[in-house]
Amino acid sequence: MRNHEVTAQTPLLDKNGDLTEPGWARKQLFTYRREAIRAPKFRIKEWDYYIVIHDGKQDGSESFAAAFTISDDGYVGLQSVSLLLLDEGHADEHTETVLNAFPMGKLHLPPTSDAGDTVYEDKRLQMSFQKTDQARHITCSFDRFRNEKKLTADITLQQPDMDSMVIATPFEKRGHFYYNQKINTLPASGEVCYDGKTYRFDPAHDYGTLDWGRGVWTYDNTWYWGNGNATVAGHRFGFNIGYGFGDTKAASENILFFDGVAHKLMDVDFGIPDDRSPKDMDAPDYLKPWKMTSSDQRFEMEFRPVLDRAAKMDLKLIVSDQHQVFGRLSGKAVLNDGNTLELTDVLCFAEKVHNRY
Repeated sequence: MRNHEVTAQTPLLDKNGDLTEPGWARKQLFTYRREAIRAPKFRIKEWDYYIVIHDGKQDGSESFAAAFTISDDGYVGLQSVSLLLLDEGHADEHTETVLNAFPMGKLHLPPTSDAGDTVYEDKRLQMSFQKTDQARHITCSFDRFRNEKKLTADITLQQPDMDSMVIATPFEKRGHFYYNQKINTLPASGEVCYDGKTYRFDPAHDYGTLDWGRGVWTYDNTWYWGNGNATVAGHRFGFNIGYGFGDTKAASENILFFDGVAHKLMDVDFGIPDDRSPKDMDAPDYLKPWKMTSSDQRFEMEFRPVLDRAAKMDLKLIVSDQHQVFGRLSGKAVLNDGNTLELTDVLCFAEKVHNRY
């Protein structure tokens, strides 16, 4: 049953609000309907998240990244933008967030990643994610982003026909589920402008990833997630790894992408130094090297951190403790046919997040 692949179109949920077929797929074969969920509106979580990375080692320039989130998490909406500088010794980041009380579906996020627009607007922040035939268009205008200065972004991510990672994961509690898609290796063009400086993305070697999700979670969770893209020996390469979230007996989200084709992995451990307990967020030293390993020995990596984007929020009922760590990955990745790829200094991220909400 492990890594069960769903290959036919199917409703995501049955009449009781439980997953019809836990597993993974290469495309969005699960049909998501918000009205099929058997949980209060304030428990439903929907989000679109984009991360776009420029690796300056490719052209001798500065390394940076930008991230954009539009989300409706039931009793809170969280809209955020991050600008990250990722050169060792000069790393810095700023994340600005707008919180909304009880959106509960009012943002009308699309039921599929394949079509529709995701839009958020208020007096300070205007942000949209538009899906066209073979591209995704991100626009953003954020007043008083940092030091009373405005940030703007206009980015296009090309999306040729290719595999993605789609997963339907149940929780032990009935009516709770995690429905998620990661789309890697999206060639990026466009720019982010802030404080008189323009940060440009080059589709020759820069990529974006979409993290698209819908679900109903249990209250207290910890997850591990890592993702990255690069051009390896002239080919588009990406990876997505993660664990700790929900009942993954049917399938994990660990996967490699090579020229748009998915290569499924078994279990991966991040090897965070001194990571003793999923809820002991102060114990690990996130800026020491990590040793990532996989149970099938197909993902063996050293991850050298550059920046820990740490964020903690404690609103009593809502608690979030995040460590999104950016750095460089080196090691080997093995495709389904046994072909071994050697990775050197791939700029990417891996995170550990503990949430109660």
